[in-house]
Amino acid sequence: MANITAAMVKELREKTGAGMMDCKGALNETQGDLEAAVDWLRTKGLAKAAKKAGRVAAEGLVAVESAGHHAAIVEVNSETDFVARNDAFQAFAREAAKMALDSDGTLDSLQAAHFPGGSETVSEKLQNLIATIGENMNLRRVAKLDVSKGVIASYVHGQISEGLGKIGVLVALESEGDVEYLSTLGRQIAMHVAATNPVALDASGVDDATLERESNILREKNAGKPDHVMAKIVESGLKSYYKEVTLLEQPFVHDGSKTISQVIKEAAGKAGAPVALTGFVRYALGDGIEKEEGPDFASEVAAMSR
Repeated sequence: MANITAAMVKELREKTGAGMMDCKGALNETQGDLEAAVDWLRTKGLAKAAKKAGRVAAEGLVAVESAGHHAAIVEVNSETDFVARNDAFQAFAREAAKMALDSDGTLDSLQAAHFPGGSETVSEKLQNLIATIGENMNLRRVAKLDVSKGVIASYVHGQISEGLGKIGVLVALESEGDVEYLSTLGRQIAMHVAATNPVALDASGVDDATLERESNILREKNAGKPDHVMAKIVESGLKSYYKEVTLLEQPFVHDGSKTISQVIKEAAGKAGAPVALTGFVRYALGDGIEKEEGPDFASEVAAMSR
């Protein structure tokens, strides 16, 4: 039998929302394979959701910056929230986002860029900041969005300063329509993205591995059904899945009677020109980064095995 640790049980709980004993049982059933345990819980109807990334497990800031038809977003991590409120750390995150506007959107490009007014690269600047503050930090990821016409709207959740917070979202709207209206609509959609965390813009953006996994879960749940019935079950199940996880198919959080796709279509009349939602980026601070577990949770799990 695999050695099931407290950290493994906690991670599975955070990914699925299932109970502690159910998570421990799932890990035992799957010999400690986390992803297989998620699927096992879902086939048993015990998992609330299969999240695509771990919950926030690192401190720091997400920074967004925009200029005209271009916008960028970066994540800079620190060990503690205390450092995230440090003026020098915030200044670094804000400047890194500004510099990302002129980069090619890759982390390597941004790290190699030189800070304004000096000879230091972004990477060197961060190393000096680490030496000054005395805490480990990391420029983790960066992304850019561009439109030829229209707007790129942004939203920062948990904002502690202008453009800096815990969750950052960019939404690109291509249109020749009214900029003020598009900016308002874009911000509302960005807030929607922050709340719902879609995995892709539409069905074509969902990767094959994810689709295969969802299909297998549906087949497992309905094992024994005839092939022609199973095919319809999988097809219907995937359609429901798309409505849950793809942005254009999700019900708009500001008006649940309409999908985002319907909202975009209706926006043409108000904007005075066709509108297309061409992309989005959502960064939640610490997504997928594991944090060291404290003794309290370990003791709780250990007590279950006695």
